[in-house]
Formats: sequence, structure tokens, C-alpha cells
Amino acid sequence: MTARSYRESLDFLFARTTGQWKLGLERIEALLGALGDPQRRLRTLHVAGTNGKGSVCASLDTVYRARGLRVAKYTSPHLVDFRERFLVDGVPVTEAAIVAFLDRWTPTVERLGATFFEATTAMAFHLFAEAEVDVAIIETGLGGRLDASNAHVPMVAGVTNIGLDHVEWLGHTRERIAPEKAGIYKAGVPAVVGEPDTPIREILRSEAARRGAGPIRVVAEEGLAADVRVTAAGTSFRWEPLPGRLGVGAAAAGGGSGGDAGRRAAGPLDVTIALPGRHQASNAMVALTMLDAVPGPLRVPAAEAIPALARVRLPGRFSRHGAWIFDVAHNPDGAEVTAATLRAVAPAAPVVALVSVLGDKDWRGILRALGGAVDRFLLTNAPTAPASRAWVAAEALEFAKARGYQAELEPDFDRALAVAPSRGVTVLVTGSFHTVGDAMARLQVSPTPG
Repeated sequence: MTARSYRESLDFLFARTTGQWKLGLERIEALLGALGDPQRRLRTLHVAGTNGKGSVCASLDTVYRARGLRVAKYTSPHLVDFRERFLVDGVPVTEAAIVAFLDRWTPTVERLGATFFEATTAMAFHLFAEAEVDVAIIETGLGGRLDASNAHVPMVAGVTNIGLDHVEWLGHTRERIAPEKAGIYKAGVPAVVGEPDTPIREILRSEAARRGAGPIRVVAEEGLAADVRVTAAGTSFRWEPLPGRLGVGAAAAGGGSGGDAGRRAAGPLDVTIALPGRHQASNAMVALTMLDAVPGPLRVPAAEAIPALARVRLPGRFSRHGAWIFDVAHNPDGAEVTAATLRAVAPAAPVVALVSVLGDKDWRGILRALGGAVDRFLLTNAPTAPASRAWVAAEALEFAKARGYQAELEPDFDRALAVAPSRGVTVLVTGSFHTVGDAMARLQVSPTPG
């Protein structure tokens, strides 16, 4: 293959990989083996969970960069440009690096029958190893146990929470999904459990123990977030240790040898993270616990990590640009969080929600979650949404009106963007990564934190 451009290289890859998910590690392990197992040359932190992964990864990245380390971050999907998936010190890798990888390795990807996500995951490990980063933050794509990102051994693995998403692959109940997410826990590797609900976090703890992970750190059992305050600028709270604990971040009982983990001041800690939403307190505690659980010289005690959180940036997660708010919530749990953040921040009213959701998502649940927090819906179709997964926007309009919501349909996305400001003082763009990415591209809003 001789690629003539970055875009042609991507088209070549898209055409030769399966667009659907094929869970399993056989193909990714074979591909990584062909690449010389670059993942073994990296020190990584691995993050899974239904919601909150992006915020936790952004926090880990920001803290390590503030300490002068060279940091890579692999996330998915992208908003505008494929290169957003591969950041080194907050900057996307070059087009030339992508082209060089695809020129050399797409035939191998095709021969092995690797999926698109498997190919991009292998690319991430290769590019980060070539960049000789000090640490890499790796986000799962779907699930955990059989996710392509799980073909490596991290320094610490954390699961944020368990919700209902990707049910066709992971199971239709949280009890079934939890063990799949917990599949990133590995023998001898510290495990962090972020789920607040007791029965579900017990499943995660049990799975971590069954896999020999240790120490096991259960965030909800080490401390709680008190006096949570949410503003447009971010979220502040007091992280208080629970009675009987050694302090915020003390290693969970029965979790194995803590080593250096858990050596933290016994008193409460004041935390501010530059991401708005009550849920960001939970995400911050997961990130801080993961940093504290890292063995060896890359461990960062919470008190040392907290100052950097005031500089966290995460485009597309309730990020504001003038009258526009962009949020990639794409399941009912995420939409509930978005609605709660809207109420807390109270942007200028009326608020119109420009929404397009993939047809295989619970768009009814998303509209119900947002319905009480916005003044009007403007339903449309995201141009980059795959045709096979497009929702029937007219059906969504009928549903919204039947529930008494003010709603209108503008099928043409560009027209919807143009008229949205005339329908409200604040415009919330949400429903999927496609919706937010398409809007940010057209409005020339940067999709990377820098």
C-alpha cells in the first residue's frame, strides 16, 4: 500500500476493517505481537466504566503532566479528528505518524481480520512506545474483559461505575455488566473500585479479588464527598475520611499488601476540579485514588495531585463556549448527569437542547432525562452518524410531544445549528459523540484540551 494522504490512509483502514465490535483478545494479541509488543515498553493506567472514563483519564493526564512527565492518552471515540484518540502531552500525534503506521501495518491488520478498534488500539501502543512517553493513560472502548485495550498489564486499573450501555454486548443488567468491566483487574495489580452502589461494587470487589488483584481500593469505603458545590467554572468539595479509616485513601481492608499505597494525611482534603457537575466529585476521587495506588515512583499522593485538578480540561463534557454547551451524554445515566449539571449551573434561559441520538441507544430515556431541565428540544440528524445506526428523528419528535415537551424537528443539521440560537439563549448540543463532534467542527471549536 502506498498512501497519498492522511485521509486516504484512514479510508483504506476503514475499508479493510470490520466496523462492528468483535470482542476477544486473540486478534489484538497477534497484531501486537507482529508489532513487537510495544505495550510491554509502556507504563500505563487503565480505566473502564460506563460513564466518567473521560473525566478520570483527563485528570490522570493533567496531574502527571503538571509533574513534568511526558504523558500519552488513548481515548475513543474522537469528536472531530481521528488523531484526537492519540494525545501526547495534550497534542494529537502527527498525520505523518498515522500515515506511516497505516502504510506499514494495514496489510497485517487485514490478514488478521482485526477490527477498527483493535487496529487503533495497537496503533496507540505503537505510537506511544515510539514517542518514549513516561506514562500512558489507556481508556477502554467497550466493556473491559474482552476489550482490545485489555491486552496489556497496567500499573493500576480503575472502574468508575456501572450503568446500562452496550447491553447487546455486555448484558442487560448491571449485575451482568459489572464482571465484564472488572475484567481489566489483573493479578498483582492495584484495583480501584469507583462504583457507589453497594451491591454492584461488591461484584467489582469480588471480581478483583478472584483475579488476584491487590491492593483493592474501594473509593466509597475510604471517604466521601461533602459540601459539593457546582458552578460554571467547576466543582469543589471536601473529601472526608470515613470513621475508622486511616485517612482518605487508606487501603481497603482485605485488599492485599498496600506497600506505599494509602500513606496519606488523615484529615479531610479540599478538592476543586475544573469540570462542572456533582458527578465530577466522584470522578475526581477515582482519579486521585488511582494515582495514590500506583506502585513505585509514579505514585502521586492525593495532597500533591489535587492542585493540578483545577486545570483539567475535557472538550465535549459539559464544555462551554459562549452560549453553547457541548456534552456527549449518550445514555440515560449520562443524560441524567447532564440534566443535574444544567440545574446546578443554571445557564441563561431559555435553554434549547439540540439533540441527535444513535438509533440503537435508549433515546427515549435520554429525552426523558433532559425533559425537565431544558425548555425546548430541537431534534436533528448528525451527519457523521452511521446510516445503519441513525435514529428516526420524526419518531423522537412524536415521543417528545406526547410527553408534553416543547419540541421541533429540523432534519438538516446545518440548518438546525443555524436556527438553534433563535430558539433559546443557551444551546445544549448532546446525544452522541457524532452530534457534538459535528457541531464543534462546524462552529470551529477545538476538540482537544491542549
